Amino acid sequence: MSAVRAFINGITWLNDHVGRWVSYLVFAMFAFLILEVFLRYVFGAPTVWTNELTQMLFGIYGVLAGGYVMAHKGHVNVDLFHSALPVRVRAGLDVITSAVFFIFVGALLYFGSSMALESIEGLETSYSAWNPPIWPIKACIPLGALLLLLQGLAKLLQDLGVAFNLIDPSEIKTLGDEEEDHL
Repeated sequence: MSAVRAFINGITWLNDHVGRWVSYLVFAMFAFLILEVFLRYVFGAPTVWTNELTQMLFGIYGVLAGGYVMAHKGHVNVDLFHSALPVRVRAGLDVITSAVFFIFVGALLYFGSSMALESIEGLETSYSAWNPPIWPIKACIPLGALLLLLQGLAKLLQDLGVAFNLIDPSEIKTLGDEEEDHL
């Protein structure tokens, strides 16, 4: 069981650190948009690249943050009955419904990898006036899907442990719980 716990902790640690680093892209996006507004309205000289670069950075931010959001239990849930169930039943239900998650993320990984590979092979660009390479952004899609898939696997292992009474539910703390303890 310690190897499973090490895997869960390692994947969660990885997604936490990737998410924290990716979060700094918000500051870059903010700076580029402020620069565009300043250049457009103060100097009357808009750029052709700031909006497109901001969209590209937001794409990277969006796909690489999925595992982090899952590790912090931040994804949207429809929680009409789920929270009222006992912990072990909830974990069992999560195990069953995880099939939908793995089908979706598996498809995202498969088709995202295919799209990224094609883009890398062709050194794809945006074909805009600025025409930057977009293959690095598309390469982030399978990477983000892989991080999300690994975090989903970590959650599945944790849910299996709780459902089959191998893990005490009171020992499980999410990253968000740890941060609240420090407040």
